[in-house]
Amino acid sequence: MVSKDQGIGGAILVVCVVVAVGYLVTLFYPTWLSMIGLIANTADAKQNAQFWTIAIPVFIAFVAILFIGAWIGWTMATTPPPKPIEEITTEIEEKKDDQKVEEPAPATEAATTEDKSAAKKKK
Repeated sequence: MVSKDQGIGGAILVVCVVVAVGYLVTLFYPTWLSMIGLIANTADAKQNAQFWTIAIPVFIAFVAILFIGAWIGWTMATTPPPKPIEEITTEIEEKKDDQKVEEPAPATEAATTEDKSAAKKKK
């Protein structure tokens, strides 16, 4: 069975292939548009169809690039600046110092062994 993501990916693949084939056919063989009745069967109409076949995707790509640039600018303008590196390192050092003070002294192996042997003798 196909997962949801795989199904969406397959649908995107099919749509992209159909659009690419339609684009190429319209660009290099515009008479099919006149055959289905979308344009008149004249040389000017075919050239006009080829022009718009190129102009529309270029326009969409240009606007998409400008939109991405505007989004990046908006993100940069509304994001607060990061802390200076000196402040970050000071905070890290303070946390390490606090952890060292709060930690109890580690038990040595010898003390642990003595406690175990004393507990056995009491039993």
